[in-house]
Amino acid sequence: MMAQSLEGIRVLVTGSAGFIGFHLSELLLSSGAHLLGFDAYTDYYDVRLKRDRSSRLRGYSNYSEVEGKLEDAALLNQAARDFQPQVIVHLAAQAGVRYSLENPRAYVDTNIVGTFNIMEVAREHAVSHLLMASTSSVYGANTEMPFDEGQKTDHPLTIYAATKKANEVMAHSYAHIYQLPTTLFRFFTVYGPWGRPDMALFKFTKGILEGEPIDVYNEGEMYRDFTFVTDLVRAIALLIPVAPSESNRKSVDTLSAVAPHRVVNIGNSNTVKLTDFIEAIEQALSKKALLKLLPMQTGDVPATWADASLLSALTGYAPKTDYKTGVQAFVHWYRDYYQV
Repeated sequence: MMAQSLEGIRVLVTGSAGFIGFHLSELLLSSGAHLLGFDAYTDYYDVRLKRDRSSRLRGYSNYSEVEGKLEDAALLNQAARDFQPQVIVHLAAQAGVRYSLENPRAYVDTNIVGTFNIMEVAREHAVSHLLMASTSSVYGANTEMPFDEGQKTDHPLTIYAATKKANEVMAHSYAHIYQLPTTLFRFFTVYGPWGRPDMALFKFTKGILEGEPIDVYNEGEMYRDFTFVTDLVRAIALLIPVAPSESNRKSVDTLSAVAPHRVVNIGNSNTVKLTDFIEAIEQALSKKALLKLLPMQTGDVPATWADASLLSALTGYAPKTDYKTGVQAFVHWYRDYYQV
């Protein structure tokens, strides 16, 4: 069903060399879509990893790429005019909780200015669907679990979360003014092969293999809704044909009353304790971790848990990969990629 609905469609993917963007691009390309990747290859983490992801994408004849920053409106506009996208999936962003404390301006530049430029491109080309990444971090100080899309998200705890909340409301204004069908998806702790070096699974695996202590915040009393990356990108691909409109309104929905705008959680709908996650890594590596127990990190939250019932209602699909299976897949990739 997915391959048929995406065959021949022209999709612009921002952040195509990133962790999630790479996996989504591979899925769309293998489904027959024509894809333009747009990525800045910033040095927030090892650029070689980004280059290696892109080299795999270049093996597809239906793939082309432009290197540049989203803040460069002229370059972005020219790339879009040359490609003429029908759909845009905007994944590029400055991510990371800790880095947002060190360099908040990077988040405003990329996540606010860059996203505005993408919305302008979507408006100019009247795309059939603009899909944009948000984050579970927008739930901020909320404590009612599981998180559902109808909850207020007015108390972000980091500038990263604040910029993503801003993206959601910016997108609503464009959806209303220009009748631009727009879906925002909130990601929940995505992990898997080709993951980012700043993410917990990558850092834990590296530390355990090298015999170095790993930082465990809140002394391990942390719970996360871990979402395997291949499940996540399948959900995104299935949402592409489901552009928000009154014709696909559900009984429980976030579809705006005044705009073709919707917010959708993408998560595994399950919580895993951080220490159990670490134990799964130890089992996959056949090596014990040295734990450095630390207090809660500024801007972090003790738990996340997605209510993904809207995703299921819209697509008939729900992420389901067990975290132990996902961890094993990552460890297999890590050992192969780094030859350890």
